[in-house]
Amino acid sequence: MMKYIDEYRDKKLISGLADLIARSVRQKYIFMEVCGGHTNAIHRFGISALIPDCIRLISGPGCPVCVTGKSFIDKAVAILKLENIIIATFGDLIRVPGSASSLEKERSSGSDIRIVLSALEALEIAKLNPEKKIVFPGIGFETTAPGTAVVIKLAEKDHIGNFFLLNAHKVMPPAMEAIIRDGTNIDGFICPGHVAAITGSSIFNFIPEKYNLGCCVTGFEPADLMQSILMLVRQKNNNSPKVEIQYNRAVTETGNLLAQKNLSEVFEPCDDCWRGFGVIPDSGMKLQKKYEKFDADKVFSPVISYTEDDGSCICGEILRGIKSPADCPLFATVCVPENPTGACMVSNEGTCNTWFRYKING
Repeated sequence: MMKYIDEYRDKKLISGLADLIARSVRQKYIFMEVCGGHTNAIHRFGISALIPDCIRLISGPGCPVCVTGKSFIDKAVAILKLENIIIATFGDLIRVPGSASSLEKERSSGSDIRIVLSALEALEIAKLNPEKKIVFPGIGFETTAPGTAVVIKLAEKDHIGNFFLLNAHKVMPPAMEAIIRDGTNIDGFICPGHVAAITGSSIFNFIPEKYNLGCCVTGFEPADLMQSILMLVRQKNNNSPKVEIQYNRAVTETGNLLAQKNLSEVFEPCDDCWRGFGVIPDSGMKLQKKYEKFDADKVFSPVISYTEDDGSCICGEILRGIKSPADCPLFATVCVPENPTGACMVSNEGTCNTWFRYKING
């Protein structure tokens, strides 16, 4: 494993790529990454310091925790008020602030909230606690949604009647199109490698075809990111936008057909709300009618009061690539990882969290 990692962190290789990029630039370039893992890696490895100043990298809506709106947290908190409820959740989600509370605050007040690493672990909790109702808040893009789909099928097969999904799974391409239509100034996308490993690179084909913007599906090591930047620079220089696969050790044009099959058997497209964007058509996944008995929203009908985001928090604009954490008056003062005001400061993949760790305390 270390030999594999060292290969993509080789100083001579990265220095060579940096030299190629420097000799290739002809203008100013703005590239957006739409994966929280890429945001983390860019700052962790100091990629911006290795490329010319005329290339600007900006972050988009690539963090599932960050794009999950307050209403989702409010629903989870409302369900907790009912009897015999256990919420089994990913650790990142527990500190995301809702309108008046968070799962972390509810747990400190005595609610039964358990940290899990997968939907399958939540299903096991349901099997071990038949007298309880276990709710799994499902978040994430095409990368994590197939795992949730498989668990729903297992719950159906094993007749597990006390397992429920509070669903916020989303798909990435509609959000990328929303960014373009929103007028955010970019020259190309550093596309998410893990998403494309499931979907295939072809889901991004509409971007160069319809909007004349380049795409490069990218891995997560320094050499991956440097090579993808070089590929996008060359696309822009040659006015030849297309979808290229840099991460070809994991990604193909067609993707993981088995994962896609599970998704299509359990979920169907729906409109969904993204923090900072509002409702984006066909950007979400909802359970098909045959699986609605597992839908926590339908089963528990949580009643919430909608509250606008704090106007001083600019998470929404950061997620759209319009502003950076440095533009936020709360960043690194009021809003810190230990006490996040906005969702972008919660997850290790959040732009504000990453800036705090590597730009402020790096």
